[in-house]
Amino acid sequence: MTHAPILPGATIGVLGSGQLGRMFAIAARRMGYRVHVLSTEYDTPTGQVADLEIRAPYDDVDEVTEFARGVDVVTFEFENVPTTTIEIVEAQVPVRPGGHVLHTTQNRLREKNFLRRAGLPVTEFHEVRALAELRSLCADGLPAVLKSAAWGYDGKGQSMIREIGEVETAWESVGSDCAILERFVDFECELSVVAARGLDGQFVHYQPILNIHRNHILDLSVSPSGLSPDVCRQAVEITREVFEQLDVVGVLCVEMFLTRDGRLLVNELAPRPHNSGHLTIDAHESCQFEQQVRSVCGLPLGSTKQLSPAAMVNLLGECWVFGEPNWASALAGKGVKLHLYGKRDALPGRKMGHITVLADSTREAINIAREVRVGLLSPPGEVGTPLKAVPEP
Repeated sequence: MTHAPILPGATIGVLGSGQLGRMFAIAARRMGYRVHVLSTEYDTPTGQVADLEIRAPYDDVDEVTEFARGVDVVTFEFENVPTTTIEIVEAQVPVRPGGHVLHTTQNRLREKNFLRRAGLPVTEFHEVRALAELRSLCADGLPAVLKSAAWGYDGKGQSMIREIGEVETAWESVGSDCAILERFVDFECELSVVAARGLDGQFVHYQPILNIHRNHILDLSVSPSGLSPDVCRQAVEITREVFEQLDVVGVLCVEMFLTRDGRLLVNELAPRPHNSGHLTIDAHESCQFEQQVRSVCGLPLGSTKQLSPAAMVNLLGECWVFGEPNWASALAGKGVKLHLYGKRDALPGRKMGHITVLADSTREAINIAREVRVGLLSPPGEVGTPLKAVPEP
């Protein structure tokens, strides 16, 4: 089936209103589209730059229907949108990626089962529905990670189990009657591949990005990654297979572990632009958000050529511990690009913005990014623990 492209001047609807929607809306408006956003909050990061912000519960059938009738195509910027909401919208206009993609990826158990059935390399996991079942599985070997099946991101809804005495506490902390237990992966590093697929099946990808997390939240992303050509090739092949098997139209990120014995294992899927891909805004010819606009509107996808080595660091609420950060200090750094998300309250662990540094090498970019983030504090100090060392590309 062929679909006419949705051209500039049309209106794109966004479900969800965080920073991913904000950066998508900026890209869409730059390309001449109007943007309407629907979420449960008001004066949101996306709403601040959209043409229209609608505040309504996702289960309000009338409001969701009215929202859908006012746009030409809809996408989403986070996974925690009820599938019933997507069904209401799909009855009016196209949703890309489709509701089937959201249904699979918003639940860890469905996602893991999809990956297993598709023959893709995935971390070892078991479905858990009772404390006794969890205790039995943990008796077979620890450490392991217990994760709620639904509504998890940035480490939420998961608990590490290192010894059998922690089982009951972990089960209570997850707070779910359906969870998955994953054997702990002894990994060399974490990486991600952000890619896009068009209505015509065109597939483009960015090179694998090296990621370092702190307290389960992405802290640093680096590109080029310094990983071997063979690892990069395998990571892209896995990503392409995910897109084909899920029939994705839009942007999706595949997060992976590289084990110490050289194997790639898929950890999670994110069916939208990803935190690790933020560096593409400044370092690539076409960023992940422009690719999202192009793909959901049925346009040819853009070039993923990288223009400069880059490192990105997240700015969490802790950067505001002494008051307003020293932005002048940050912007004095060489090759520094500042992105703030318009959030009102700087809470611990909350993503408030990011800094991308462009440099002649990834090592230089990493060093500048580290110095800039430390320099944000006023009085001078250090945010949390220092960034871990990353492989020399």
